[in-house]
Amino acid sequence: MYDVVIVGGGIAGMSAALVLGRCRRSVLVFDTCKPRNRASRALHGFLSRDGVHPFELRRIAREQLQEYPSVEYREMEVVDAEAAEGGYRVVLADGSSLDCRYLLIATGIIDKLPQLQGAEDLYGRSVFHCPYCDGWEMRDQPVAVYGCGATGCEYALELLGWSSDVVLCLDGGDLSPQQQKRLHENGVKVRRERIAALEARDGILERIVFVTGEPLPRRALFFHPDQRQSCHLAEKLGCSLNGGVVETAKFQQTHARLYVAGDAARSVQLGIVAAAEGAEAAFAINSELLKESWKSER
Repeated sequence: MYDVVIVGGGIAGMSAALVLGRCRRSVLVFDTCKPRNRASRALHGFLSRDGVHPFELRRIAREQLQEYPSVEYREMEVVDAEAAEGGYRVVLADGSSLDCRYLLIATGIIDKLPQLQGAEDLYGRSVFHCPYCDGWEMRDQPVAVYGCGATGCEYALELLGWSSDVVLCLDGGDLSPQQQKRLHENGVKVRRERIAALEARDGILERIVFVTGEPLPRRALFFHPDQRQSCHLAEKLGCSLNGGVVETAKFQQTHARLYVAGDAARSVQLGIVAAAEGAEAAFAINSELLKESWKSER
């Protein structure tokens, strides 16, 4: 039986594995190598690694974990999990199963892209979901925000921190009079027409074409995505979801012996925050394992 099984080999999962490895815990990390940020060209806001390619960061993490013999890494999907005596039993894609004392889910989330012609090809290059991740690269450029209602209004206002030339594209949606007034007072223009396509050159957005009306020259489009868990394990094990992410208590714990860390569990979805949450969960798990060993020695 492993001390800890970590499902997800991204930033949160590998950060947890590093801390637990240094605590001499037997850890097994499972990864499908399909991270949320695989379309991104660079990871930003991560101290000492600002601008690193996401897959390069994962490579560095795996390389450093090789120093800790109690940590194993497997490229395989965990398809099921259930509570078992003294921990959890996980079922793998090849039909095998194994037991662990603690389970950490760090599988992240999946963003739902806008259903716009050209959006998928441009995602990660000039179509983005996070200004904290990519706003700096688009600073002072003409940008568009895709959305409507309160979400679209607030997101367009947020983008003013990076550019003074922001246009909110409603794609046939609507705004309240109060929202229209706020946008107007802050210099955000609004296009209400339905969007026909995003036109680009060499992977870079050039203009937004509408079903009616003049095209809108833009350098980037930001959207606020709907999200869902990238795997069903957390929900299957009884975790509560709020807006697609898992609600956790102190130290990323959800239930006894079950923890969730990273983008799957928080609305502040930054790489450096995911790393901190993985370390925090590992700290809590190791503390519990220590307490269990003390009890057994009495």
